[in-house]
Amino acid sequence: MTILLLLIPLSLMLVGIAAWAFASAVRRGQFDDLDTPALDILGDDDSGSSAAPTPSPTSSPTSSPTTTAMGDGDGDGGGCGDGGDVHAD
Repeated sequence: MTILLLLIPLSLMLVGIAAWAFASAVRRGQFDDLDTPALDILGDDDSGSSAAPTPSPTSSPTSSPTTTAMGDGDGDGGGCGDGGDVHAD
């Protein structure tokens, strides 16, 4: 029961901090315009830059390790790295 003497003031202090943080965000204008950022993502970007990176001409798809249907690609024939030889690359 004596723990309530600690928990009640602590919870009131946390509520006060949350209320102060919310009031501070409102004063700084954090919630003034909630619609424009959501609609900006839908607009077309005609700046000419592409969001997707272009592949470099030096990289080739054959240089990356591949996995087969019969194993996990480490050459021991086991799937998901279960046992087998440990290879240091």
